[in-house]
Amino acid sequence: MYETIKYEVSGGIGYITINRPKAMNALNGQVLDEIYAACTEIEKDDAVKAVILTGEGKAFVAGADIAQMNQLDAVGGRALMIKGHKVMNYIEAIEKPFIAAVNGFALGGGCELAMACDIRVASEKAKFGQPEVNLGILPGFGGTQRLPRLVGKGMAKYLIMTADMINAEEALRIGLVEKVASPEDLIPTCEKIAQTIMSKAPIAIGIAKSTINNGYDLDMRAASTLEIEAFTSAFASEDKTEGMTAFLEKREAEFKNK
Repeated sequence: MYETIKYEVSGGIGYITINRPKAMNALNGQVLDEIYAACTEIEKDDAVKAVILTGEGKAFVAGADIAQMNQLDAVGGRALMIKGHKVMNYIEAIEKPFIAAVNGFALGGGCELAMACDIRVASEKAKFGQPEVNLGILPGFGGTQRLPRLVGKGMAKYLIMTADMINAEEALRIGLVEKVASPEDLIPTCEKIAQTIMSKAPIAIGIAKSTINNGYDLDMRAASTLEIEAFTSAFASEDKTEGMTAFLEKREAEFKNK
């Protein structure tokens, strides 16, 4: 079904692997379409509780496909950026958690794809950067917006304006990633995180993700109102009844949608 990605489900985890190793997994229109299609499957499949997104070979995603972009005029470039934003926004909108397993180069569109995920775990060999200004352009898949929200405005300007490439430890220090693992432990570390999340109340996890995302840019009063409504929704769920009953009965909760 897919030509540029691999998608499989195992143990409740959906695995998306970008599979263009000869092109360093560069994002072109087809890759973006296929990631979006896989996300559509994920959203509809109740068997999938969490997602691990990674790249084949030595790159996570080394950037957008420059060979393709070089052939585009402003209208074509705009259409590609709109498609990229559609994919990144969809990953954020799906209530299931996405974990980026950054196995190597995450540059340009690759860094932007990782930032669209909920949690980022980097291999010790990973490299991050937004090198677009070297090409006479700027980040176009959300980098100018997500990067400052993760690392702060000043650091985002530094990384984007200098096109500096940083290693995994620096990415951890500035808050671009949440964990660093050895190359051999990268996927197991992501799987452990996914399994931990999957052991929790799925309704609460989904509502928490959407509440964090939707409230981040609101003023505190509006964000507090959003949280109250989200809490009310979770409080009315079967998961709440089971979770609190299990706690009082000193047993493990058996959530309906686990």
